[in-house]
Amino acid sequence: MHTLVTAILVFALMILFHELGHFVAAKLSGIKVHEFSIGFGPKLVSLTHRDTLYAIRVLPLGGYVRMAGMESDDLDDPNGFNRKPVGQRAGVIFAGPFMNFVLALLLFVFTFTVIGIPTLSNSNVIGEVLPGRPAAKAGMMANDRVVAANGQPVTNWDDLVRVVHANPEREITLKVVRQGKEILLKVTPTLEPQAKVGQIGIRQTVTLHRLGFMEGVETGLKQTWALTVAVLSSIVQLITGTAPPGGLAGPVGITHMIGEAAQGGLAYLLNFAGILSINLGLINLLPIPSLDGSRLIFLSVEGIRGKPVEPDKENLIHMIGFALLMVLFLVITYNDILRLFGQTKLS
Repeated sequence: MHTLVTAILVFALMILFHELGHFVAAKLSGIKVHEFSIGFGPKLVSLTHRDTLYAIRVLPLGGYVRMAGMESDDLDDPNGFNRKPVGQRAGVIFAGPFMNFVLALLLFVFTFTVIGIPTLSNSNVIGEVLPGRPAAKAGMMANDRVVAANGQPVTNWDDLVRVVHANPEREITLKVVRQGKEILLKVTPTLEPQAKVGQIGIRQTVTLHRLGFMEGVETGLKQTWALTVAVLSSIVQLITGTAPPGGLAGPVGITHMIGEAAQGGLAYLLNFAGILSINLGLINLLPIPSLDGSRLIFLSVEGIRGKPVEPDKENLIHMIGFALLMVLFLVITYNDILRLFGQTKLS
């Protein structure tokens, strides 16, 4: 339940910023907005202010800004979307994805300056003991300081790892200091099959290094740019078939990943949310019917032709595109469920 609530909050935040971009740009352009909604389906909460309905709806997996002049039976409003110059309309459409990049930047800067950048310590203090693993069974606890392993002094994490790795399936004796008292613990590392080394199921201490505000902004901008390039490269590889589609994840898979990120702490969760927001911004810019990128293509065609595509035809294309996206959504969700239960993916 905690994972589900966290995922809903992350999705809602990304959707809110995306739709807020469309909404603010529309208002600044003088476009009449009929409705600003987060979610789909029946209304949970709503209010009307200055001819705009603000609503939170049941299904939190989307949202929309319904503007005058975007439907065939609503083309006569002088403040409608269709009455504005192509450049202004393109700005309103682009503002949604753009705000997803802004959200990512804000999350990164907040993490770097307020929470801090997680940094693995080389200290000989145990940060975490994984349940069910040899260290936990031997009685080791978080914050234990390991001072010796098999009689060899341990002054840092590397010293401890060296002894553990060298003794797969052989019992070792660890001297730890807990609350000022020395304790001897016997533990048998398991063999890690790929690296062929011993492991006992412990993790390093993580420290948080905070940056100054200006350094945090600079680092946030660099990370936003680097991740944008990386995500864009992944999308191109998926489209061209040079990367397998198995890495695609839908709401079920993303919810699972959000839960895993949350277990690492707030810094990891916010960074993951920033990456998701960049993904959402880039995907919305793809020229796929019903997405913002497709609407920008239609506006480009209008700019070249000097007249718009007929609204009924454009809406039909978007409707078909939305239907196809829903089919893809269901297939990916099905794959997510099979993947979580360890079954073969649908291909």
